[in-house]
Parts: sequence; structure tokens; C-alpha cells
Amino acid sequence: MSGHVSSLPVHKSASFTLLHLFSRRWILTTLLVIAGAAVLARLGVWQLDRLAQRRLFNTRVQAQMAQPQLQLTGDALSADLTNMEYRSVVVRGQFDFPHQIALRNQAWDNQAGVQLLTPLKIDGTDTYVLVERGWVPGLESTPADWRQYDEPSTVEVRGIIRRSQSKPDFGRRLDPLPGPGSGPLYLWYFANVDRIAAQLPYPLLPVYVQQAPDSAWTSLPYRSLPVLDLTEGPHMGYALQWFSFSILLLVGYPFYVRKRKRTHSI
Repeated sequence: MSGHVSSLPVHKSASFTLLHLFSRRWILTTLLVIAGAAVLARLGVWQLDRLAQRRLFNTRVQAQMAQPQLQLTGDALSADLTNMEYRSVVVRGQFDFPHQIALRNQAWDNQAGVQLLTPLKIDGTDTYVLVERGWVPGLESTPADWRQYDEPSTVEVRGIIRRSQSKPDFGRRLDPLPGPGSGPLYLWYFANVDRIAAQLPYPLLPVYVQQAPDSAWTSLPYRSLPVLDLTEGPHMGYALQWFSFSILLLVGYPFYVRKRKRTHSI
């Protein structure tokens, strides 16, 4: 007796190649995945750029902090002071209080106020430099209010050199330009030395001096120096994360498409 073996249908998963990623069904998703991976990789590169900038900043600041204190007189007045930011400095002279201005929106122990910036005529010269003398209360105070904080006519200021600031670190807020007949601005957002000098009857050095605290000085204005973080920060870790996300997206996407294709082929 001859036997007859019936053939049963056998379902096999369809073969998968990279060409399937660019088929009509998947082409748009594939392009979106590639674009997403490129964006993630670019974010990683951006973090590496931030790391390089931070390393350069740290190197520059540490080099200046290691320099001896600069006597701001004589040949030092014609030096490249802009590239000496955070170097310790000492200068003697007389304050010009009628022309002082202030940085607004400053706080001290959660109290609103301003930072006073006063031109100083350097002894033995016709050169002026702005000095950030410290914080005083009064968010909308006026130059008349600040005169109570006048100091002796001849002073010795010890502090650090600071660069002029022409724009904010974030955002687009800018100080307005004085209009014709509007008079000088006395409240500023930034220590923009060039623009401040434009409303003064004399030129200024291209930097300003941030006055350091003194244990013998306990009254207003209250003085402080910036606390600098000279570590490399989290940029390398963030860069590795973005690169990992990009690789996972590119590697994982073909497996996802293959799984979907097998599911619909069975």
C-alpha cells in the first residue's frame, strides 16, 4: 500500500537586508532616524567644543592667577590688559564720584541692589579706569543716593582685572544707547567699558578692576570676588552620552525593522 504524504505549508521569515530600510514603507522613518542620529552626534561634538573652550579658559585664568600682582601704572597702562583677566592688581588714585554708574539687578543675601562702578583717575597720569567698588542696596537707586558711599579722595584699590562685557552670556538683553539729549545712563546691565566711556568726558582703560574684600572694610559698599570653577565640568560625560544615544539609535533601528518584518511575514 503506497502511502501519500501531504505537504503542509511552511512559513519562513522573510530575509532581511539593509535595502529594506530604504523601501517605500520604511524610507521616511529611516531618514528620520539618520537625521536624529546626526543631531545626537552633533550635540556630542558641541559638548567637546565646550570642553575645549573650558580647558582654554582654565589655562588662561590659572596662568594669570599665578602672576605677581600688577602695579597699574607706568608701562602697565599700555600692556594688553584684556588678556590679563583675573590677574591680581593694585592701583592708586582719586575717584570721580559724579560720573559713577551702577550695574542693576544685583543681590546680596537675597536683598536687591546695585554694584557701583566708579571711574578712578590713576595717580600721576591722566588715565582713568573703572572700579567695581561693591554692592549697595536699592534696586532703583540714583546717583544722588550713591554719594553717601563716597570714599576718601585718594585711595589704594586692590582687586582683579576684569574684561569688558558687551553682551550677556545667555539671551539677547542689551543696554540701550543714550539718545540725543537724553543724558548719560546711570543704570546698566553689563560692565560695557567702551559704551560707558562714550558718555564720559575722558577715555577709560579697556578693562575694569573688581575691588577685593578687605577685613578692615566692614561698611557699604560690600565687596566680593567671583568664585571660579576651574574644573572641566560635565562636558565629557555629556558628550559620551550623546554619542552613545546616536550609536544606539543607528544600531537598534535595523533590528527593530527586522523584527517588524518577521512579525508580518509569519
